[in-house]
Amino acid sequence: MLSSWPRAIRVRFLLASVIAVSNGLALSYWKYGQIDVLYAALTYAGVVCLHASVDLLNDYWDHKRGIDSATTRTKFSGGTGVLPENILKPQAVYAAGMIFLLLGAAIGTYFVFIRGITIALILGFAVVAIYFYSTSIVNAGLGELFVAIKGAMIVLGTFYVQTAVIDLATIFVGAIVGILSATVLFINSFPDYEADRSKGRRTPVIILGKSTGTKILPVLVVAAYAMIVAGIFLGFTKVYSLATLVSLPFAMKAIGLLRKSQGNIDILVPAMASAVMYSRITGFVLAISLVL
Repeated sequence: MLSSWPRAIRVRFLLASVIAVSNGLALSYWKYGQIDVLYAALTYAGVVCLHASVDLLNDYWDHKRGIDSATTRTKFSGGTGVLPENILKPQAVYAAGMIFLLLGAAIGTYFVFIRGITIALILGFAVVAIYFYSTSIVNAGLGELFVAIKGAMIVLGTFYVQTAVIDLATIFVGAIVGILSATVLFINSFPDYEADRSKGRRTPVIILGKSTGTKILPVLVVAAYAMIVAGIFLGFTKVYSLATLVSLPFAMKAIGLLRKSQGNIDILVPAMASAVMYSRITGFVLAISLVL
């Protein structure tokens, strides 16, 4: 039973939040030359708890709505499978999601007392959005937008916890990190197209159609790279940040496979895997480049 919880929490996908915090810390080190290790550790812990919460609650509500029972589960889409396979009880997953939400909120509240209203606003948005993500936000087709905003706010919040300052660079880099996370969610929604639509869920792929959705993926990729390059001239990223282009082969592979997939799950799985690698590598290299 205990071994099922890492699967339910989707431990691998928590890397997205780790990357976002790392970029906030990298910016703090770049701009101010130091990092409070205790604050950094607490930020990682709080953000990971909040991320685990949204994943657990998403599994719970998707099971309640019958979405995960209607789709083909893969390593990247279709939920974790712990509820349809009766590995864990729905009530236990919901309770765990709420516990992680409260833990993340408690850590955030500690920083509210230290840093004030800015962190309170970020935390308030996070808690409300996480709770209503699976029941309202994705139904309105705003899932990817929420994930993009979440990524940006993690970078901004991490930087603010360290410095008590809002810097334009944090908003800019946060937007890049948000786009990277949203790109993964976007492509991972393709295999769930029929199940999501049959249960009343609205994702951008459902709203726009698969054909148009396929054309959006390269736009998201180009936007991220373009912002990294533009950031060099604006003073928001560094010349070293051009090293993020090392992820380009993974991005190109994801785009090419998605175009060829035509809904074929055997092609979609490697496309999603490539998109995840592109997002993770770009995000980590970006963070490293900022401290060089």
